[in-house]
Amino acid sequence: QWVDGQGKQRHIVTLLTRKVTAEQLQRVSSITAKYGLNIDHIDRLSGRMPLDMPADQGKGCIEFSVRGEAADPQALRAEFLSVAQELNVDIAFQEDSLFRRNRRLAVFDMDSTLIEAEVIDELAKAAGVGERVAEITERAMAGELDFRASFKERLALLKGLDVSVLDSIGASLRLTEGAETLFAELKRLGYKTAILSGGFTYFAKQLQTKLGIDYVFANELEVVDGKVTGVAIEPIVDAQRKADLLRELAHKEGLRLEQTIAVGDGANDLPMLGIAGLGVAFRAKPLVKQSAKQAISTLGLDGVLYLLGFRDRDGQL
Repeated sequence: QWVDGQGKQRHIVTLLTRKVTAEQLQRVSSITAKYGLNIDHIDRLSGRMPLDMPADQGKGCIEFSVRGEAADPQALRAEFLSVAQELNVDIAFQEDSLFRRNRRLAVFDMDSTLIEAEVIDELAKAAGVGERVAEITERAMAGELDFRASFKERLALLKGLDVSVLDSIGASLRLTEGAETLFAELKRLGYKTAILSGGFTYFAKQLQTKLGIDYVFANELEVVDGKVTGVAIEPIVDAQRKADLLRELAHKEGLRLEQTIAVGDGANDLPMLGIAGLGVAFRAKPLVKQSAKQAISTLGLDGVLYLLGFRDRDGQL
């Protein structure tokens, strides 16, 4: 039986949570067994947390190495997602392949992924059209509107905005929890990184400098006589353009798509999340979370490292 088992498919189930509990472990284990998978071993990837650590700042990760053919992979993922929502945790299920620890390119959406804001909404507030633009943004990110058309509509409402506003908004943007840790470790591990954003180059370049990002692809804000024109400059970085750019960057770096990671939160990120070796919906809308291969809503961006098998003790931060 042991020899026969060696040829069976291997998967990794990763539990991400602010605080590991016995109930979480029991639920994950029981679902795994229910669908015919055997747990070979269980590892804790996260370090020990101080007892006085605030509940919303803790970081816990347990990795289950499992073997076998899932009786119904789609139903298994659906049950994991349901339990994750019930217990306020994240549960990832991925094939334990050669590429899992051999990824070399990571690409990221910017707004609401690398930073805690939608920049176009902040610009709209300064232009006095905040509520109108925010409503369109919300619907576009949820997949209810075509991104390209909605982007042009929102941009047109910014016509006449003084360019001096960009500096103050740029200075106020906050990095998402875990962003600095993630990029420092990816750089140390030899990854190339990129921003593929439907936002604006002006702000993406600031993040590039701050985080040491290799490539930036975003939209240009046209400015004439110190005022935003409200006209979109082609090519617009929409959903298809993001996926195309991921392919181009992988080819340029001599990598297979299986060696890439893509992280984003909106419906316009789904095509690139779908073709990446590891596609992660980060604090995403329900449609995006359900459609992506993996999702992280509980922890910060550095939770992506756990999906690569990274242990806290491996880090230098």
